Amino acid sequence: MSNLKKVLVVDDDPVIGKSFDRVLSGKGYAVITAADGEEALRKLGAEKYDLVFTDIKMPGMSGIEVAERVKASQPWLPVVIVTGYGSGDNEARATAAGVAGFLRKPLSPEMIQGTAESALAANAAAHAEAAAPAVAAAVVTTESKVKNVALFFSAPFIGLAYLLAFPVIGLGMLAWIAGKAVMKNDTARPIACLIAAPFITLAFVTIGPIVGLAALAWFAGRKILKV
Repeated sequence: MSNLKKVLVVDDDPVIGKSFDRVLSGKGYAVITAADGEEALRKLGAEKYDLVFTDIKMPGMSGIEVAERVKASQPWLPVVIVTGYGSGDNEARATAAGVAGFLRKPLSPEMIQGTAESALAANAAAHAEAAAPAVAAAVVTTESKVKNVALFFSAPFIGLAYLLAFPVIGLGMLAWIAGKAVMKNDTARPIACLIAAPFITLAFVTIGPIVGLAALAWFAGRKILKV
Protein backbone atom coordinates (compact mmCIF):
# COMPACT_ATOMS: atom_id res chain seq x y z
CA MET A 1 0.00 0.00 0.00
CA SER A 2 3.06 2.26 0.35
CA ASN A 3 3.09 2.84 -3.42
CA LEU A 4 -0.51 4.05 -3.46
CA LYS A 5 -1.38 7.74 -3.56
CA LYS A 6 -3.31 8.56 -0.40
CA VAL A 7 -6.40 10.65 -1.06
CA LEU A 8 -8.47 12.22 1.73
CA VAL A 9 -12.12 12.92 0.83
CA VAL A 10 -13.87 15.33 3.21
CA ASP A 11 -17.67 15.29 2.93
CA ASP A 12 -20.57 14.90 5.34
CA ASP A 13 -22.38 12.78 2.76
CA PRO A 14 -21.00 9.20 2.93
CA VAL A 15 -22.23 8.54 -0.61
CA ILE A 16 -19.62 10.99 -1.97
CA GLY A 17 -16.83 9.20 -0.14
CA LYS A 18 -17.99 5.86 -1.51
CA SER A 19 -18.09 7.29 -5.04
CA PHE A 20 -14.44 8.39 -4.79
CA ASP A 21 -13.45 5.03 -3.33
CA ARG A 22 -15.23 3.14 -6.10
CA VAL A 23 -13.61 5.21 -8.86
CA LEU A 24 -10.06 5.55 -7.50
CA SER A 25 -9.47 2.28 -5.63
CA GLY A 26 -7.62 -0.19 -7.80
CA LYS A 27 -6.15 2.64 -9.91
CA GLY A 28 -3.18 3.52 -7.72
CA TYR A 29 -5.06 5.37 -4.98
CA ALA A 30 -6.00 4.65 -1.39
CA VAL A 31 -9.12 6.62 -0.44
CA ILE A 32 -9.70 7.69 3.18
CA THR A 33 -12.80 9.66 4.18
CA ALA A 34 -13.59 12.29 6.83
CA ALA A 35 -17.12 13.40 7.75
CA ASP A 36 -16.19 17.00 8.61
CA GLY A 37 -13.37 19.50 8.75
CA GLU A 38 -12.27 18.69 12.28
CA GLU A 39 -11.89 15.00 11.51
CA ALA A 40 -10.05 15.85 8.30
CA LEU A 41 -7.51 18.03 10.12
CA ARG A 42 -6.93 15.31 12.73
CA LYS A 43 -6.22 12.75 10.02
CA LEU A 44 -3.96 15.15 8.12
CA GLY A 45 -1.98 15.73 11.30
CA ALA A 46 -1.58 12.03 11.96
CA GLU A 47 -0.66 10.74 8.47
CA LYS A 48 0.83 11.89 5.23
CA TYR A 49 -1.54 12.40 2.27
CA ASP A 50 -0.94 13.15 -1.39
CA LEU A 51 -4.24 14.85 -2.25
CA VAL A 52 -7.32 16.27 -0.51
CA PHE A 53 -10.85 16.62 -1.89
CA THR A 54 -13.17 18.64 0.32
CA ASP A 55 -16.83 19.52 -0.05
CA ILE A 56 -17.49 23.25 0.27
CA LYS A 57 -20.70 23.11 2.33
CA MET A 58 -20.51 21.03 5.53
CA PRO A 59 -21.74 21.42 9.12
CA GLY A 60 -19.25 23.34 11.25
CA MET A 61 -16.09 24.07 9.29
CA SER A 62 -16.64 24.79 5.59
CA GLY A 63 -14.54 23.34 2.81
CA ILE A 64 -12.98 26.77 2.23
CA GLU A 65 -11.82 26.86 5.87
CA VAL A 66 -10.45 23.33 5.53
CA ALA A 67 -8.51 24.36 2.41
CA GLU A 68 -7.13 27.48 4.08
CA ARG A 69 -5.95 25.59 7.15
CA VAL A 70 -4.45 22.75 5.10
CA LYS A 71 -2.53 25.16 2.82
CA ALA A 72 -1.34 27.14 5.84
CA SER A 73 0.15 24.06 7.54
CA GLN A 74 1.07 21.94 4.48
CA PRO A 75 1.43 24.32 1.49
CA TRP A 76 2.80 21.52 -0.72
CA LEU A 77 -0.37 19.40 -0.38
CA PRO A 78 -2.84 19.89 -3.28
CA VAL A 79 -6.46 20.56 -2.27
CA VAL A 80 -9.44 20.32 -4.64
CA ILE A 81 -12.77 21.94 -3.74
CA VAL A 82 -15.85 19.82 -4.47
CA THR A 83 -18.90 22.01 -4.79
CA GLY A 84 -22.41 22.38 -6.08
CA TYR A 85 -22.42 26.00 -4.96
CA GLY A 86 -20.32 27.92 -7.42
CA SER A 87 -20.40 31.41 -5.93
CA GLY A 88 -17.77 33.88 -7.06
CA ASP A 89 -16.82 34.82 -3.50
CA ASN A 90 -16.18 31.20 -2.51
CA GLU A 91 -14.08 30.53 -5.58
CA ALA A 92 -12.07 33.73 -5.09
CA ARG A 93 -11.37 32.84 -1.47
CA ALA A 94 -10.41 29.26 -2.35
CA THR A 95 -8.15 30.47 -5.16
CA ALA A 96 -6.47 32.91 -2.78
CA ALA A 97 -5.84 30.00 -0.41
CA GLY A 98 -3.99 28.18 -3.21
CA VAL A 99 -6.32 25.30 -4.07
CA ALA A 100 -5.41 23.06 -6.99
CA GLY A 101 -8.83 23.32 -8.61
CA PHE A 102 -12.61 22.87 -8.39
CA LEU A 103 -14.69 19.75 -8.98
CA ARG A 104 -18.34 20.57 -9.59
CA LYS A 105 -21.27 18.33 -8.77
CA PRO A 106 -22.85 16.20 -10.16
CA LEU A 107 -19.71 14.07 -10.28
CA SER A 108 -18.80 11.47 -12.87
CA PRO A 109 -16.08 8.78 -12.67
CA GLU A 110 -14.16 10.54 -15.47
CA MET A 111 -14.27 13.86 -13.59
CA ILE A 112 -13.07 12.31 -10.34
CA GLN A 113 -10.16 10.39 -11.89
CA GLY A 114 -9.20 13.17 -14.30
CA THR A 115 -9.13 15.81 -11.55
CA ALA A 116 -7.04 13.59 -9.27
CA GLU A 117 -4.51 12.91 -12.02
CA SER A 118 -4.24 16.55 -13.14
CA ALA A 119 -3.90 17.87 -9.57
CA LEU A 120 -1.10 15.42 -8.74
CA ALA A 121 0.67 16.04 -12.06
CA ALA A 122 0.54 19.82 -11.60
CA ASN A 123 1.88 19.46 -8.07
CA ALA A 124 4.75 17.24 -9.22
CA ALA A 125 5.64 19.71 -11.99
CA ALA A 126 5.66 22.60 -9.52
CA HIS A 127 8.00 20.69 -7.19
CA ALA A 128 10.34 19.83 -10.09
CA GLU A 129 10.44 23.46 -11.23
CA ALA A 130 11.18 24.65 -7.70
CA ALA A 131 13.98 22.10 -7.33
CA ALA A 132 15.67 22.92 -10.67
CA PRO A 133 17.58 26.05 -9.48
CA ALA A 134 18.88 24.15 -6.45
CA VAL A 135 20.16 21.32 -8.67
CA ALA A 136 21.81 23.80 -11.05
CA ALA A 137 23.45 25.60 -8.12
CA ALA A 138 24.77 22.28 -6.79
CA VAL A 139 26.31 21.45 -10.20
CA VAL A 140 28.00 24.87 -10.39
CA THR A 141 29.28 24.50 -6.83
CA THR A 142 30.73 21.05 -7.64
CA GLU A 143 32.47 22.40 -10.76
CA SER A 144 33.93 25.30 -8.78
CA LYS A 145 35.22 22.93 -6.10
CA VAL A 146 36.92 20.70 -8.69
CA LYS A 147 38.57 23.72 -10.33
CA ASN A 148 39.72 25.11 -6.99
CA VAL A 149 41.21 21.75 -6.01
CA ALA A 150 43.00 21.51 -9.37
CA LEU A 151 44.41 25.01 -9.01
CA PHE A 152 45.44 24.30 -5.40
CA PHE A 153 47.45 21.22 -6.36
CA SER A 154 48.92 22.74 -9.52
CA ALA A 155 50.07 26.01 -7.88
CA PRO A 156 53.28 24.55 -6.31
CA PHE A 157 54.30 22.96 -9.62
CA ILE A 158 53.68 26.18 -11.53
CA GLY A 159 55.74 28.08 -8.96
CA LEU A 160 58.54 25.51 -9.18
CA ALA A 161 58.53 25.72 -12.98
CA TYR A 162 58.94 29.51 -12.84
CA LEU A 163 61.63 29.24 -10.16
CA LEU A 164 63.69 26.77 -12.22
CA ALA A 165 63.05 28.26 -15.62
CA PHE A 166 63.74 31.95 -14.93
CA PRO A 167 67.44 31.61 -13.92
CA VAL A 168 68.12 29.34 -16.90
CA ILE A 169 66.34 31.69 -19.27
CA GLY A 170 68.22 34.67 -17.79
CA LEU A 171 71.60 32.97 -18.14
CA GLY A 172 70.68 31.90 -21.65
CA MET A 173 69.91 35.47 -22.66
CA LEU A 174 73.20 36.71 -21.20
CA ALA A 175 75.07 33.93 -22.99
CA TRP A 176 73.31 34.75 -26.25
CA ILE A 177 74.23 38.46 -25.99
CA ALA A 178 77.81 37.68 -25.08
CA GLY A 179 78.00 35.09 -27.82
CA LYS A 180 76.85 37.57 -30.45
CA ALA A 181 79.60 39.97 -29.38
CA VAL A 182 82.28 37.28 -29.38
CA MET A 183 81.19 35.79 -32.72
CA LYS A 184 81.97 39.10 -34.42
CA ASN A 185 85.65 38.39 -33.69
CA ASP A 186 86.93 35.78 -36.17
CA THR A 187 89.84 34.81 -33.92
CA ALA A 188 87.75 34.27 -30.84
CA ARG A 189 84.87 32.48 -32.62
CA PRO A 190 86.20 28.87 -32.42
CA ILE A 191 87.16 29.32 -28.76
CA ALA A 192 83.73 30.80 -27.96
CA CYS A 193 81.95 27.86 -29.63
CA LEU A 194 84.10 25.41 -27.69
CA ILE A 195 83.39 27.14 -24.37
CA ALA A 196 79.66 27.68 -25.08
CA ALA A 197 78.93 24.11 -26.20
CA PRO A 198 78.75 22.59 -22.67
CA PHE A 199 76.56 25.45 -21.45
CA ILE A 200 74.20 25.11 -24.41
CA THR A 201 73.94 21.37 -23.75
CA LEU A 202 73.31 22.02 -20.06
CA ALA A 203 70.61 24.55 -20.93
CA PHE A 204 68.82 22.04 -23.16
CA VAL A 205 69.11 19.30 -20.54
CA THR A 206 67.77 21.61 -17.83
CA ILE A 207 65.06 23.37 -19.80
CA GLY A 208 63.83 20.30 -21.72
CA PRO A 209 62.24 18.44 -18.79
CA ILE A 210 60.78 21.68 -17.40
CA VAL A 211 59.19 22.53 -20.74
CA GLY A 212 57.90 18.97 -21.08
CA LEU A 213 56.41 18.90 -17.58
CA ALA A 214 54.89 22.34 -18.10
CA ALA A 215 53.28 21.18 -21.34
CA LEU A 216 51.85 18.08 -19.65
CA ALA A 217 50.58 20.16 -16.73
CA TRP A 218 48.97 22.62 -19.16
CA PHE A 219 47.13 19.90 -21.09
CA ALA A 220 46.06 18.12 -17.88
CA GLY A 221 44.89 21.42 -16.38
CA ARG A 222 42.73 22.16 -19.42
CA LYS A 223 41.05 18.76 -19.11
CA ILE A 224 40.47 19.14 -15.37
CA LEU A 225 39.07 22.66 -15.66
CA LYS A 226 36.52 21.45 -18.19
CA VAL A 227 34.94 19.14 -15.57
